[in-house]
Amino acid sequence: MTIQSYADFIQAARSQSEPQRLLFVFARAELPEGATEEQRLQFEQGIGGALSPVLCVDKLPHQAANFADLVAESQQTGVHWDLAFVSAMSGRGGITPNSDEAEQPLKMMMEQIQAGMVAQFLAISRAGELIELY
Repeated sequence: MTIQSYADFIQAARSQSEPQRLLFVFARAELPEGATEEQRLQFEQGIGGALSPVLCVDKLPHQAANFADLVAESQQTGVHWDLAFVSAMSGRGGITPNSDEAEQPLKMMMEQIQAGMVAQFLAISRAGELIELY
């Protein structure tokens, strides 16, 4: 299945042979320390910058079926974010991974995002659009 939207991602998670737990890391785009004037100008135009994870959460597919609801829930924290990165954990033997089991993978996701290693995650804008990062 080709994932072209958040809804496709949820459908893919629901159609797996083993139950899934979804992992979300919300990140803010920031200007890196020691940025050059050119980098500053590009950042002001929405190009470049560094990603800093600011929130994370795990959800079951039915708890995150609508991205707009997830955005609304995140707004209650008062923490601004620009991109959401999403991944999934697969259960075993028909048992869904629990939140405790998601803690370490979420920490690893945050570290990878901070290091700029984001190719393995689905990136989504606040508007719910899939984003390709280079």
